Amino acid sequence: MRKKYHLFDVIGIELEYMLVSKTTLKITPFVDTLLTIKNGELTSDIENGRIAWSNELVGHVVELKTNGPTKNLNALSELFHQNIIEINTILKPLNAQLLPTASHPLMNPITDTELWKHSYSEVYELYNRIFNCQGHGWSNVQSTHINLPFYDDAEFEKLHAAIRILLPLIPGLCASSPILEGKETGFKDTRLEYYKNNQKKIPELTGSIIPEKIFSKKEYYTNIFEPINKAIKSYDTNNILNHHFLNSRGAIARFDRNAIEIRLVDIQECPKADIAICNLIVETLKLLIYEKLSPLSNQKKWHENHLFDILNATIKDGEQHLILNLEYLKLFGIEKAVNVQNIWKHLYELAKPTMDKSHYEAIDLILNKGTLATRILNAVKGDFSELNIIKIYNQLANCLQENTLFPS
Repeated sequence: MRKKYHLFDVIGIELEYMLVSKTTLKITPFVDTLLTIKNGELTSDIENGRIAWSNELVGHVVELKTNGPTKNLNALSELFHQNIIEINTILKPLNAQLLPTASHPLMNPITDTELWKHSYSEVYELYNRIFNCQGHGWSNVQSTHINLPFYDDAEFEKLHAAIRILLPLIPGLCASSPILEGKETGFKDTRLEYYKNNQKKIPELTGSIIPEKIFSKKEYYTNIFEPINKAIKSYDTNNILNHHFLNSRGAIARFDRNAIEIRLVDIQECPKADIAICNLIVETLKLLIYEKLSPLSNQKKWHENHLFDILNATIKDGEQHLILNLEYLKLFGIEKAVNVQNIWKHLYELAKPTMDKSHYEAIDLILNKGTLATRILNAVKGDFSELNIIKIYNQLANCLQENTLFPS
């Protein structure tokens, strides 16, 4: 039987990266080769000490994740970095490297997508038949997932309520996908702009991105899982899809492991930034759950559609979105209209005393100089030529290799 944990006892982190050519930056679907070289034979998951490696939907994305729940979030930056160095060393003879950020800036998903062909491929093939995964929302998305435990319904209620109201602010902290196919998209978080639409064929899977006002396991099964199972039935004639896998909201309840997985975090330029963001999100959730900012009753009352309206604007404008909804702002102890950047500055000041000092540099950079999306656009300086984009994204690849922050 899987061990159950209480709120914030442990955490699980997943980071997704693209494999690209070192010289041209083109997509290289070599994850099967990478895993084979590492393991001596092809397996979909490899345990590498405290970090595990695995494949994803497409052949050019590898996922690094904590090998089970961990108590020490602060050690993860270095652990992930060690694995990144090892992977890049394996990839070097293939003239390939890992690339960070939530979307490839030059990828053509129609011509460059290669689905994973090996274990679990029947699931990916089914998804491709239903949704056509040759699109940016499927084959050009890299994210950070944060997994937080709950012990019972009482803890699920508090955790789900807090996560729901924080989700709309997340793109204003970590958007990193402002360019697709060599053009500025107009969205700081283009990954989420595609994410919110890529399963509209079966709307029960994604809902309104913000999870519904549901605060118990029984309610969740009745109002989310049962509609999902019903909606997918005519497509999944061989019963190979699981409702935990199908649920694509911005935060999903994993009752199979008593955790909620937050999915709205764009991956950054290096683990130092990723783990700092995870730390700030976790410490902010603690402030909400322990009712330091607003009572649980107020957090629970928000309808997903009203929260989605805020999220939708933040997907577009990132940290610069001005929030006018004073009732929403009161949830965080703010009394006047402010932009998302200033909300995070406010939350950071409250959370900072309980954060590890190793995270200060990254959060200070993000909150003062902008999200990675903003910093990428500042670096591009309006020159969206392929040559300039390759230059900037090779700098980002170097940030990943060195575990250093991308400057403003």
